Parts: sequence; structure tokens; C-alpha cells
Amino acid sequence: MHSDVPARFLSACQIIRSERANHQQRIHVIRNCPMDRLIPELDPEDPVKDKHVKKTQFVSEAFLELFAQLTGTPLLSYETRNEGDFFTDVIAIKKYSGQLTGFSDSELVFHNDRTAHKVRADYITLLGMRCPEDDLIYTGYIDGVDIVRNLEPRHIACLREPHFYTVFDIFSRDMNKQLSTSEKHAILSNDHSIRFLDTMTCVAEQAPVEARDAFIAFKSAMTRSHCKRHRILTGDLLTFANQDGLHNREKIDILNPESAASRWLLKTYAFKDLCTAESFQSYWSRNRAGCVID
Repeated sequence: MHSDVPARFLSACQIIRSERANHQQRIHVIRNCPMDRLIPELDPEDPVKDKHVKKTQFVSEAFLELFAQLTGTPLLSYETRNEGDFFTDVIAIKKYSGQLTGFSDSELVFHNDRTAHKVRADYITLLGMRCPEDDLIYTGYIDGVDIVRNLEPRHIACLREPHFYTVFDIFSRDMNKQLSTSEKHAILSNDHSIRFLDTMTCVAEQAPVEARDAFIAFKSAMTRSHCKRHRILTGDLLTFANQDGLHNREKIDILNPESAASRWLLKTYAFKDLCTAESFQSYWSRNRAGCVID
């Protein structure tokens, strides 16, 4: 396979893999990526269903799978989302307009993807399929290292205890009616891993007062942390750590709301390595590796 892959792309993937392993960098961009030549216009009422009818080229999906293989990050999908598809379409669905979900036309608060779920991606990769040139929409990223650096030891200790819970977002609840809130969980784990969805992660009722103080300190630390921003253009690949940082969506200047609502990113979730993926084998749906029942 490698003989057919451009050397500069192999080199880029190796650099990304190395910088992740050495904790040098957790967010990367590759521009001018190969993708489908024909990008269909999708029905905003149900763009995913419409895609299955209109989309006949799969260069973009193949490229994302190749990137996952070359960086050693096996893909993850959810049985209850898009029929278990490993390639998620981040595009506005009309009925979610203005609501807190990635499938809306609204801004998004800082969060990890799938915060309330037990199985969560280590890395997220976004490929710009259609990104209107006249609208300024940015993806922001805060590294977990910066957040922890801005916290006092007593607050860090408290944030490592299961004093918190997260409400499932509206899209998750619509896909699985049994979902409402997560189990009680910590906000911090490992050295600087985070489990947090702003406005939806809350302090549990039974939690001590110290947990509320730590929660306020965490939100203050977010504000004081450096935020990297990238405007995804058509053909851009943006990849970043999901659990070791927080990301958002900011709409800076929208000249044409209808055009902005047609913005289409193709997204993949990935485990950090094969060993991590196999540790979730008990969640596999019908023994389909990577597709979890959640």
C-alpha cells in the first residue's frame, strides 16, 4: 500500500504520530487533501438520508481511513448513530436549528465529543467537504495540559473524584430514547484527560461543597487557558485529541446564514491505538470491531 501513497503524506502522518506519542502537539492540520470531486447538495430536513441517495463517490472516506491506518488509530462508531457508519456527517439538520448539538447551525460550547458516553474517542478528525468561503466559522481547541496548569492542587484532587454527571445532548437522546444522564464521573483523569461538556456537565446533588468550588475553578481555568483556533476550509483535515482537550465551534462572521448552514464536515472518531480499541471489545455490536453498543 505504501508504494502508492505520496511520500509527503506518509511523512506528515509519521510526524503527527510521533508528536502525539511524545506529547509535543495534539492538534494538526493538513491542507489540500484528496476528496470527492462531486459534493452533492443535501436536503436540510434529513441530510444523512439524502447523502445515502446522492453521494456516489467515496474518496473522502477512503482518505480518512488511510489517515487512521497510517497514524495507528483504529476507527470508532456508534450503533445508534447513522446506522453504525464510521464516517459521520457534521452538517446542520433543520429540526436542531439553534440547539446544543453538532448537527445544528449554532455555535458549540467547549466540550469533548460523546462526553456522557462510556466509550469515547481519543482522537477526532474532520475533513472539510463544503466550507463556504464568505462565512468565518472557527474550531477552537484548549489543551488539557493548559487547563490543569491553571488549577490548584486541591481543585485537581477534587475534580478527579466522581462528583459530576453529564446530560446527554438532544441528538443522542433522539437516537436512543433510553439515554438521559450519564453515571457520576470525574472531570479529570490520567495526567490531563478531561470529561466535560459546558452547560451540560453538572455537580451531583450529593457532592461535597469542595466539588462546587473545584467546578467553578475548572471553568475559570478554561478561560485562562490558551485557545488555538482554525478555520476549516474545503479540503482541510483537522485532527485533534478528544479526551486530552476541549473543542468548540465559533461563528465569527456569517454573511449568508443559509450558506453557512450547508457547511459539511466528514468526521471520524478513533481510538489512540489497537490495544485501546481491543479493551472495549465487550461493547462491539454483533462482533463488528469498532462499532459500539452505546
